[in-house]
Amino acid sequence: MSKPAISVRNLGKKYRLGATLQHDTLRDHLTHGVKALLRPFRRSAEDPTHHTGHGVPPVSHLVSSRDDLWALKDVSFNIQPGEIVGVIGRNGAGKSTLLKILSQITEPTVGKVHIRGRVASLLEVGTGFHPELTGRENIFLNGSILGMRRAEIRGKLDAIVDFSGVERFLDTPVKRYSSGMYVRLAFAVAAHLQPEILLVDEVLAVGDAAFQERCLGKMQDVAASGRTVVFVSHNMGAVRQLTSKCFVFENAGIAQVAPPDEAIRYYLSQTAAKTSRPAWSNDMKESADEFTLRAVSVLDADDNVTATVGAREPFAVTVTYHAPINMSHVRINLSFRCETGEVAFVASHTSRVGMSAAQARQATCRIPGGLLNCRIYEIGVSADIPNVEVLAPTKFLVSIIVTPPGNQGDDQFADRWPGVLCPRLEWREVAMKPLQASDSSPSQS
Repeated sequence: MSKPAISVRNLGKKYRLGATLQHDTLRDHLTHGVKALLRPFRRSAEDPTHHTGHGVPPVSHLVSSRDDLWALKDVSFNIQPGEIVGVIGRNGAGKSTLLKILSQITEPTVGKVHIRGRVASLLEVGTGFHPELTGRENIFLNGSILGMRRAEIRGKLDAIVDFSGVERFLDTPVKRYSSGMYVRLAFAVAAHLQPEILLVDEVLAVGDAAFQERCLGKMQDVAASGRTVVFVSHNMGAVRQLTSKCFVFENAGIAQVAPPDEAIRYYLSQTAAKTSRPAWSNDMKESADEFTLRAVSVLDADDNVTATVGAREPFAVTVTYHAPINMSHVRINLSFRCETGEVAFVASHTSRVGMSAAQARQATCRIPGGLLNCRIYEIGVSADIPNVEVLAPTKFLVSIIVTPPGNQGDDQFADRWPGVLCPRLEWREVAMKPLQASDSSPSQS
């Protein structure tokens, strides 16, 4: 078995909140030095009676007594050559800190990292390019940093420019690029200059759908050629499509290592448990002459508000609203959207009876069990008078977690099924008569 492309053992990164002694980069050291020189002048301006003979404050001032923050703690894993590994988790869980350590931008506090091969990183807009240099000059600079000869870089130049779509601005300083142009060129450089390891952090957050598809395809090509990709993203659809396994980061460590579907399900269930929204109400003062959404709730089979429901259990969504006098043909729309942004289905109900007085109405949509897959769904609510007026634009106000067991097959099979819907459908099977020899033989001409 080949050696891991990336091997991490007991990795930890600690920051001292409020302290000014520890610095990761030269820029941090220079900034600290300037602040130290200016500090006595600021104090003198604030307090004319204050005086110190030196520009450096005492050590007791530099060492903060505030708590230490572990951005990463006790992280260990191996990534093999050719693997595409997804890294997912909430903001602040340690994902970007990990990539900065793997990119050798930040030093770990404890632990060891072994990397076999050249590393190209695409961490965030602004990382890796010199703003005063042109796009062409930055391509050659990055290739040189990776140890490539000028002839090698020149051979890749056309492919990089074509992929990025910035040919017209190739000889313009990149500080004048839009964020989309910058990321397109940065990704093209990182992917085409043949590093053994490609580290990507939220590259799909910038760019149109066509560019995002090209990025996914290129990362798959990189892995197919035996190189390694570590992909940090909040785009669960891209993670599911691209990666072979995922690390779920939680509280500065790895909470789970699993195939993408399982890892995403775990991450979203943990997130939803903390941020679930089974009910919503409107505190705004309503007008008798205006349409107003009052409340939206998700209810279980016993009409109790719920944040979770089994895949085979029915549930309901109620929408309470206020309508002015004689407003008829009000249509209430529900849009069920899964975590990847795909719309599972849309349901609507039109009230055709006007009311003689302004009052509240409540529309209830009942969703049968055995329809939805085991995922998290946000429920958008909107209202309109068809072809006349939009009364309330779509807002995703509540959510529901659909939990296992799923709808397909017998209970003894724990297969996880793709798709946003997973309907439990009726099947019929009958025994057929045995084929006769003449039925299965080729026809004679």
